[in-house]
Amino acid sequence: MSDPRRSLARALPVAPAVVLLLLFLAGPIAYCAYIAFTDLQLTGQAHSSFVGFANFRTAFGDEAFLNAVWLTLVFTVVSSLVGQNTLGLALAALMQRASKPVRTLTGGVVITAWVLPEVVAGFLLYAFFRKEGTLNAILDALHLPSQNWLYTLPILAVSFANVWRGTAFSMLVYSAALNEIPKEITEAAEVDGAGGPSRLWHITLPMIRRSIGTNLMLNTLQTLSVFGLIWVMTRGGPGNKSQTLPLFMYEQAFQNSMIGYGTAVALLLLLVGSVFSVMYMRLLRTEV
Repeated sequence: MSDPRRSLARALPVAPAVVLLLLFLAGPIAYCAYIAFTDLQLTGQAHSSFVGFANFRTAFGDEAFLNAVWLTLVFTVVSSLVGQNTLGLALAALMQRASKPVRTLTGGVVITAWVLPEVVAGFLLYAFFRKEGTLNAILDALHLPSQNWLYTLPILAVSFANVWRGTAFSMLVYSAALNEIPKEITEAAEVDGAGGPSRLWHITLPMIRRSIGTNLMLNTLQTLSVFGLIWVMTRGGPGNKSQTLPLFMYEQAFQNSMIGYGTAVALLLLLVGSVFSVMYMRLLRTEV
């Protein structure tokens, strides 16, 4: 039977951290959960009242909300699951075989995009994609057709911007993972006649599976919450063609003053992130 005093002594060092988590994390989440079931507004209301699931029923019956859900999924899949993950792995693999000057230059360029503040990155990519921007200038110089990318393909433009800004994290994760693969294994595969694609599929990817799952989880959660980059580039427009859930939530809560409804949308976004997290955690627990 365990000694209560020993158990208490073991718990005391972590007690301050637990208190801080309850105060600054669990507390605000619980308060937001309560607000999501009220009709709280910023203006024109003296007191709020409990409305049950009315905000959630309103959300699922709102075409703008469903459009925001769809665009959030497109933005996440294109820029995180496919873009950052694939490009980060490709850069990490190429940098392993590159010379030191090439590795230094490539790593510096990619990491510079990552450390830039989100708003600064947004303005840079806005200048790149706008009608009179850098991309169209290059296309005109090559005598190729140009267009207003932020108007015709806004969700793809902001997805590319997120790839450009966030690939460095995936590159660093995969560089560390690839360095942990014993060289003897890859050399033996080469001797046996395995080509590059075969080694990648049968050796590299299985051996870095846990790094892939961790990277996907962190990238997905970060991408779901992207706000500043899209706001600076398109503000969710034109219309609502690039309005993801964070922008829709901001519009409802702070522009339309419906705090209760906006908080309900925030809880649904938290639920989406939780679903992705559970999927990745199951992937990490699965043995090869």
